[in-house]
Amino acid sequence: MIDLLDPTVIITRMYESGKFDDMLDYCTKLLEINQNDMVALQNSSLALLHLEKFEDSITFCDKVLAIKNFDIYALKNKIFSLEKLKKFDESLVCCKTILDIDGNDIWTLDSMGLSLNELDRHSEAIEFYDKALKLDEKDITALMNKAISLNHLKNYKESIEYYDQAQKVDSSIHEIWISKSQAFEKLGMEDEAFLAAQGVLVKDMEQIKLDAKKNKCSVFHQLCQNEFEELKDKK
Repeated sequence: MIDLLDPTVIITRMYESGKFDDMLDYCTKLLEINQNDMVALQNSSLALLHLEKFEDSITFCDKVLAIKNFDIYALKNKIFSLEKLKKFDESLVCCKTILDIDGNDIWTLDSMGLSLNELDRHSEAIEFYDKALKLDEKDITALMNKAISLNHLKNYKESIEYYDQAQKVDSSIHEIWISKSQAFEKLGMEDEAFLAAQGVLVKDMEQIKLDAKKNKCSVFHQLCQNEFEELKDKK
């Protein structure tokens, strides 16, 4: 049976309802009773994070870490807040703390890469995305941001490969289509740039171009014809 008066249960209900001010007030009352209450300290940082009071959130993370040097929950909340404050050098320090203990933490590997990207250290960022992808080849964050890093390094051909892989994982992210299209544009591949912007995967582009040549029409008209045929088949 669930104890409805259990602080964890009460805080969880507030969190799930998005009542972050109430959650913070409740944690404050708990801390008046016991200033080292870990549940109250951790959830104060979480509530403040959602209230976008990032400096205050970090203060509570540090209080947790003063009690328990390695608290994964506090470290990740602190990383998130530091990223929001654009304090990427400090974020890297927290990421390294986690990775020294658990080098296979995918979330932290991705966060390490993101901070390195923001510091314009793209080659180093790729190393961490590669580590994440060895653990999960469908890690959309690593795929997307490795593509972005490669793009910054002007390695457009390889960046297209990673945008394409990311699109295969989640085709609903239209940002991928646009970024992949822009990479093709930088390579001077206008037909591919157009097709990428329509959400076409690389593996399907060549056939569309061949069909357009065979039918003596533009790639645009061939794509429209293909879509028309698909709709007709569905009926």
